[in-house]
Amino acid sequence: MTIRLPSPDGSTRAYEPRTEPLTLSATGPLTSRTVFSAAHVVADPYADTTPDSPAAVDWDATLAFRRHLWSHGLGVAEAMDTAQRGMGLDWAGAAELIRRSAAEAHAVGGRIACGVGTDQITAGTLPEIRTAYEEQLAVVEEAGAQAILMASRALAAAAQGPEDYLDLYGHLLRQASEPVILHWLGPMFDPALDGYWGSADLDAATETLLDVIAAHPDKVDGIKVSLLDARREVELRRRLPEGVRCYTGDDFHYPELIAGDEQGFSHALLGIFDPLGPLAAEAVRTLDTGDVDGFRKTLDPTVALSRHLFRPPTRFYKTGVVFLAWLAGHQEHFAMVGGLQSARSLPHLARAYELADGLGLFPDPARAESRMRSLLTVYGVPQ
Repeated sequence: MTIRLPSPDGSTRAYEPRTEPLTLSATGPLTSRTVFSAAHVVADPYADTTPDSPAAVDWDATLAFRRHLWSHGLGVAEAMDTAQRGMGLDWAGAAELIRRSAAEAHAVGGRIACGVGTDQITAGTLPEIRTAYEEQLAVVEEAGAQAILMASRALAAAAQGPEDYLDLYGHLLRQASEPVILHWLGPMFDPALDGYWGSADLDAATETLLDVIAAHPDKVDGIKVSLLDARREVELRRRLPEGVRCYTGDDFHYPELIAGDEQGFSHALLGIFDPLGPLAAEAVRTLDTGDVDGFRKTLDPTVALSRHLFRPPTRFYKTGVVFLAWLAGHQEHFAMVGGLQSARSLPHLARAYELADGLGLFPDPARAESRMRSLLTVYGVPQ
């Protein structure tokens, strides 16, 4: 039975959904790579909110999704960009998310790392920015989670040059009780972060980042790199001090970066592993056996979906992530905090459905098809 999907040119096309999901092997710990999935939040669809209101979160569904990721051996990167930090989820909501998710992680034995930023302020002086970071670092550490020092919009606006980054990050790293993950999010994910590390020249910015790490190697677990530039990531990871990991955040080139080369490899902290969780874990378990070709055979076909979800404007990839979670049955609605479900077009969502279904990502393909049909009906697409 076919379903008619809309195309960008205004026409419709016939698509025949698959009838069986992908068959995966048994779950278990991942051993050769440290792998985090940045996880989305599930909105409360019954809350009477506006896009400017504080986020109304369905906590039961949100935590259930994290248990789903942990059950496949993945770590959860909490309260990150994928959770709509600064795009619907404010600091008060993020702090509650961190506390609840960290408690759930401890209860089930899941690995968790949480974002530390400055989004309780929109702008400020360098001392104010440092205080904002300190407040969030305290919340994460009190929750018993690893800290991810997120790139800060306020710092990008206030810093006068590399010295300000060296000073502020040095202060925070000296304070941190355990090694943290640093975070370099490129302007394609957030235009307000252009020129991070004190320069729009990425070579100069890289040198500043490496200076930060070199000054405190014992306090840096790793660096998450989200620049969508595989060559630059490889060059950076080859220069990291011994024991400091490179976590790829490159949603375009992740298979080759995780597989690595004769000089090393990247670990992973990826938003695309939210919808790809079980399949990504399956691929890494194959890599754990030393089967690089098998790993690539499993993961390479997912890149077309990832490139589609993360197409410009890249920051709206969260809409596709939540859409696929709804189709997969991880939540009962397609609503997002801040009303962000409207950020992608119907043809974009239809293509996401087609690509995800082709990969066998939906545990119940018939349910996914039914939900896709319901959305098409709302938009008036004839079947």
